[in-house]
Amino acid sequence: MDRRHLCRALAGALALAPLAAVRAQSLAGISDGDAGRGLKAALDMGAAAAVRLLGRPDGFLGNPQVRIQLPGSLREAAKLLKAMGQRQQVEELEVAMNRAAESAVPLARKLLQDAVRNMSVGDAKRILTGGETSVTQFFADKTRQPLSGQFLPVVKKATAKVGLAQKYDHVAGKAAGFGLVKQEDASIDHYVTRKALDGLYHVIGEEEKKIRRDPVGTGSALLGKVFGALR
Repeated sequence: MDRRHLCRALAGALALAPLAAVRAQSLAGISDGDAGRGLKAALDMGAAAAVRLLGRPDGFLGNPQVRIQLPGSLREAAKLLKAMGQRQQVEELEVAMNRAAESAVPLARKLLQDAVRNMSVGDAKRILTGGETSVTQFFADKTRQPLSGQFLPVVKKATAKVGLAQKYDHVAGKAAGFGLVKQEDASIDHYVTRKALDGLYHVIGEEEKKIRRDPVGTGSALLGKVFGALR
């Protein structure tokens, strides 16, 4: 990141927010290098925490905020299947979808690190002025497409072990034709891949909020200094 422009970009971004004058004055005592390193450290810390939390057993399955459920109208079909004595098969499918996501998430670590390492001044400004979803949007813009390609084979391998997965594709394909299911959700593998990435970016955003709320609590003097000035 360009050391000469970063702090200027940060101060300019903050000028759009309430209490801008106070915050800009606080930033004045922070060097360009510290500002850049602080923002990158926060993003990297949030990404690492999200991968760690989700890329383990029950990372998705045990977290109500990101647990992957059957989409839309297929939940009603699942209720019918359960009533017809196929409860175990439906539950196996739901578990398999979440286990597939948990297996795929660790693959994201390097691409997320690369996105932070290559962050531009423009990226930094958008993160600071973009509100609570700015970090999520940053990582999604930089990594969603390549991560989709990396996640998909892992997800396919996991769902292939569940017999009901093929039935999902058959039923979801028909439901998509009637507009009851999004076309992108007509394949279980593509659906799980998309939901895994949604969950990843959501948790990254939640971790970034924690750092902003309590930068000193991270144990990093640099984060405390930079993000303390932004509060």
